[in-house]
Amino acid sequence: MDRIGIGYDLHRMAPGRPLMLGTVEVPHTFGLLGHSDGDVLAHAVADALLGASGLGEIGTLFPDSDPRWKGFRGADLLAQVAGRLRDGGWRIGNVDSVVIAERPRLSPHQSAMRDGLAAALGVEVALVSVKIKSNEGCGAIGRGEAIAAQAIARVIRD
Repeated sequence: MDRIGIGYDLHRMAPGRPLMLGTVEVPHTFGLLGHSDGDVLAHAVADALLGASGLGEIGTLFPDSDPRWKGFRGADLLAQVAGRLRDGGWRIGNVDSVVIAERPRLSPHQSAMRDGLAAALGVEVALVSVKIKSNEGCGAIGRGEAIAAQAIARVIRD
């Protein structure tokens, strides 16, 4: 049986925080505001996998009201989600994702993000795709006030 899920996340930019995307620290003067490390790409991928497997969503499983998740790294979140999938009898078929950001320029980090996501999930790099898009100057993302990510994932139960 195959199932598909989608994920989305958006965080505002804030000074004095590291910019984490797809488990990778991207050099920039601003980072993403959040209870966790704000890694929108990891969060979108996690929600896509959880949705596909019917195991919940990160807001319920890892609530920002719980101090255990303060500063929680996207890589650790993905590893926990991958473990939940395995425990539930699922394996990851593939993940396709897109990061939407006006700045900084993310294409130099695209391959590292793909590698980081695959490593955190414990899957082959060939099963993970990361695309980079801008918002063409429109809205909060276009003004550089936020970064968003979307993901779709397929999970398989043999």
